Amino acid sequence: MKYIYLLIIFLATPLAWCSRTVTDELGRTVVVPDHPHRLVCLMPSVVDDVYALGAGADIIAIPDYTKYPAEAKAKPSIGSPIAPSVETIISMHPDLVLADSNMSHAEPVEHLMKLGIAVFVIAPHGVEGILQSELSLGRALNREQDAQALVARLRAREAAVRQRVSGKPVVSVLMPVGYNPIITIGGPSFISQLIEIAGGRSITSDLKQEWPQISLEAVLSRAPQALILTRGSSAMSMDRVREQPGWASMPAIKNNRIYYVDDRIGLSSPIVFDALEDLARQLHP
Repeated sequence: MKYIYLLIIFLATPLAWCSRTVTDELGRTVVVPDHPHRLVCLMPSVVDDVYALGAGADIIAIPDYTKYPAEAKAKPSIGSPIAPSVETIISMHPDLVLADSNMSHAEPVEHLMKLGIAVFVIAPHGVEGILQSELSLGRALNREQDAQALVARLRAREAAVRQRVSGKPVVSVLMPVGYNPIITIGGPSFISQLIEIAGGRSITSDLKQEWPQISLEAVLSRAPQALILTRGSSAMSMDRVREQPGWASMPAIKNNRIYYVDDRIGLSSPIVFDALEDLARQLHP
């Protein structure tokens, strides 16, 4: 009789009926609710991921610097993406926290897990990785059909861009993210892949680091035909470029061939496909 009573209690427990076991992109086993409705996102890109799946209403907190989609900015903040406030997260009683391995979340994630809070981590690498992470989140949020439909739409958009620029001259570009020293994008960066899909080629795509440092002499020897700058950034404006010693001899500047992208290109989430289409239109009007 005692065991029957214990069995009844176990079967009545929500965990027995309302949870699932999924594997995140770090290979960790995570027990998540069947239908998570109190989500905390630790990265702005993850916020966009969740909204793209149609689950934006389930987000109860976001990190600072979240811009996309605009309506997400009204959500409460858990602090910086680099050092989120564990205390704030705990006080919100989330049933699932969503993190990105590309940021330094190891300590906060470990703390949350020790307290019994479910944390699901994605690890998008490259454009294909962005799509795979969306599928992973779809499984975690029990929105697999939504994720599959979304990924199909994004693949179609990528294919349309590839077809649009097919056969057109490839534009060699430099995308500086810093001047002194010169910091740019390397081969592993998904931004390099986006530039390639859009009909360009980063002159530093052969470098193995994601954000390599390169000398001015090396840049000039690679002779970029165009520059890609961040739209609206005073630190990365054309005026600042022209002020840099030695840059005036670069073919891109001599020919005044400058393209501007906004910060969507730096988000490893579905909104990056907007930036991809915008860049393709600029490289090949």
